[in-house]
Amino acid sequence: MADIDVKICGLTTVEGIEAAAGAGASHAGFVFFDPSPRNVRPREAPALVKYVPKSVKRVGVFVEPEDSLLERAIAAARLDIVQLHGDERPERLKSIKARLNVEIWKAIPVSTASDLERARRYRDHADMILFDARTPKASRLPGGMGIAFDWKLLNRLTHKMPWALSGGLSAENVAEAIAITGATMLDVSSGVESEPGKKDPAKISAFMEAVKAA
Repeated sequence: MADIDVKICGLTTVEGIEAAAGAGASHAGFVFFDPSPRNVRPREAPALVKYVPKSVKRVGVFVEPEDSLLERAIAAARLDIVQLHGDERPERLKSIKARLNVEIWKAIPVSTASDLERARRYRDHADMILFDARTPKASRLPGGMGIAFDWKLLNRLTHKMPWALSGGLSAENVAEAIAITGATMLDVSSGVESEPGKKDPAKISAFMEAVKAA
């Protein structure tokens, strides 16, 4: 099995950051979205990101963000990557990339095979596609709900953009997810929490060990 990168998303505490870095995560994710239990305000970010090692990339997660929020969060958290989780159009990604000079990941909610085709729209503007489970229509949150989609759908993936797997991953199922999809980049949030917004160092460690053993 090739090396697998892991993003621990929704970090809100120094303990969680240190646990993620210590266990070997490649990316640290910070959510800048008020309705989320994992929300971090730009003014809070500097006190957190100073504990992220230089070897770990910093990812900011946004949902249809205004320019002012992007600018403040990128500066405050020294973000390497902007991850977009809303209904942003390809033109929006192009604009953000040109103006702010950051890597961009675009999340695509998946429930059927046809959803995978949406990713083609972003092939010229996204550096990474994040295939995530589609959340219930009534939810205000686009992710972080512990929901998985049918991983076998990715066997029908025909376009060759870089992609990552998200949605419902945990130490208990990540080996199966890797075996089915061949994913080389994973994004986990609720699967390493003791409660929404609170990362569990033991669960982070168990998840990373399961990835390494897969």
